[in-house]
Amino acid sequence: MRVTRGFAERAWLVAIAAVLWELVTRAVDETYFPPPTTIAEALHELWFSGPASHLFLTDKAMDDFSTSLTHLFVGWAAAGAAGVAVGAAIGRSRVLNDLLNPVLEFLRAVPPPTLLPFFIMVFQLGATMQVVTIAFGVVWPVLLNTADGVRTVDPLQLDTARVFGVGPARRLGTVILPAAAPKIFAGLRVALSFALILMVLSELFGSTAGIGSELIGAQRSFELPRMWAGIVMLGILGFLFNAVFILLERRLLAWHTGAQRLES
Repeated sequence: MRVTRGFAERAWLVAIAAVLWELVTRAVDETYFPPPTTIAEALHELWFSGPASHLFLTDKAMDDFSTSLTHLFVGWAAAGAAGVAVGAAIGRSRVLNDLLNPVLEFLRAVPPPTLLPFFIMVFQLGATMQVVTIAFGVVWPVLLNTADGVRTVDPLQLDTARVFGVGPARRLGTVILPAAAPKIFAGLRVALSFALILMVLSELFGSTAGIGSELIGAQRSFELPRMWAGIVMLGILGFLFNAVFILLERRLLAWHTGAQRLES
């Protein structure tokens, strides 16, 4: 109820922005900027005019959403697992950090979209190329945040674990990673936003299904309301992903917040 009330208190700004958008676009009457009502009609017809038994989703919505979201979450999950594993190793080993840091900094500096031609050449067009593109682009926030979080674990906690005979592997799982969890979750949250962007970019090249494919197809056929419907849908998905992730983060890290309050 608190979350719903907080959303309602902020919804008035969105409503005002939509009304202003409607009035301005109606007054200007510019083809490239259709009013929100026209975009909403295209959004409904394209993805949300299906039967109630399918939650009003059309067949195209089932195809586009399942394709796009599968690639997004598989790439994000793979990047999360790799980022936590490599980040924890680098954060705990000065030698490994000194050895890998130049290579990682070089790879991190390469913009992921510039590697799309390389990924297409190596993996060909398809799901593998799209997942690899997403995973490569979003692994860095998780990796760097994990490494930083692992380095800043309270030495007293580590010393206490050693005194009680806790081995390195168990110490990693019960002391180090839980202490670094807030920074790891921050990296995962940033990575999720990047994953949505890279999902669209990867679908612009040779894909026949997905929100990005629909968006570029509408642009090429000059169906601007459909193109704007795709843009709005991406904004809605980004908002929902962020809201759900924040709720999960608060629930999963409630123990950490409680511990901080006790310490203070």
